[in-house]
Amino acid sequence: MNVVINVALLSRWHVHADDYARQAKEIDDISIKLVWDEEPERGQKWAEELGVPFEAKLETVLANSEIDAVIVDTPTNLHKEVIIQAAKHKKHIFTEKVLAFTVEDYNEIMAAIDEAGVKLMVSLPRLTEDYYVYAQETLDKGLLGKLSMVRCRFAHNGAVPSDETGTGWLPEHFFNKEQCGGGALIDLGAHPIYLTNRLAGPATALSAILQSTSDKYEVDDNAIVTVEYESGALGVLETSFLSSGSPFQLELYGTEGTLLIEDNQIKLKAKQTENKWVTPEALPESLPMPMVQWVKAIKDNVVPTITKEDVRSLTAINQAAALSNQEGRKVNLTELN
Repeated sequence: MNVVINVALLSRWHVHADDYARQAKEIDDISIKLVWDEEPERGQKWAEELGVPFEAKLETVLANSEIDAVIVDTPTNLHKEVIIQAAKHKKHIFTEKVLAFTVEDYNEIMAAIDEAGVKLMVSLPRLTEDYYVYAQETLDKGLLGKLSMVRCRFAHNGAVPSDETGTGWLPEHFFNKEQCGGGALIDLGAHPIYLTNRLAGPATALSAILQSTSDKYEVDDNAIVTVEYESGALGVLETSFLSSGSPFQLELYGTEGTLLIEDNQIKLKAKQTENKWVTPEALPESLPMPMVQWVKAIKDNVVPTITKEDVRSLTAINQAAALSNQEGRKVNLTELN
């Protein structure tokens, strides 16, 4: 393989597509060579902005022997088809979350990845942030005792109408159920899901309310999920496209302490702090961002900290939450197998 990883960008559909292109340009080991988009006009414009060729046929991109890897920002309902095709052509794959709508689709994608022997990275960036590393270290050191509950909230006002747009600042296609598979939970709610999965461990059951407050949308814009974990802990996961000024919140409650994280403010109360609220003097270093980990996996075979189980568990929680909301009942995760 080339010393530099030659990359094709596959679609500008997702709101983070430009972010990933920028990240790729900032990494010396990556060179953006091509753009493809399921909407040719959008892709042509992006290619011109980046100063690279546009290719209208996906098969031509994937058959190009000079392309080592792809960055996937297609509609989520195209992930399975595009990623499996890329794997069959021996291309390494970086993709926006979520990977798939169902555990069955996840299994098919991973089978293709494993057979091809290529490196897959799903962007779950908050598993690399310093506050997550601190929370995990706090748990691992036993400072909270036995974990009893995790609450995580991540919300914004992307669906609140403004004078400029009737659907808020999110692009209209983010409310397309066929393309997205859902709304606030499957998109923004992914972050509380994968963070809490990692902190609390394997989930066993959940109940979900996926609320659609406007007849303009066919997907949820406000959601809450309560999760039961094998560890005995409970999880409360909250997300919304309707919350102006809502801070990111991650709260861990245990038998011997509490850790509260709200944006950049962190407070810990535990036996070791004499049951007084303290703010850590310094946080541990953040882990490498997902794209950096992906490059290291490709070039040096370094095992990423973001794992297949992180990706599978995210898929499972979303699938079970949709089923719970649809049928109005608690869903056991074993039902998905």
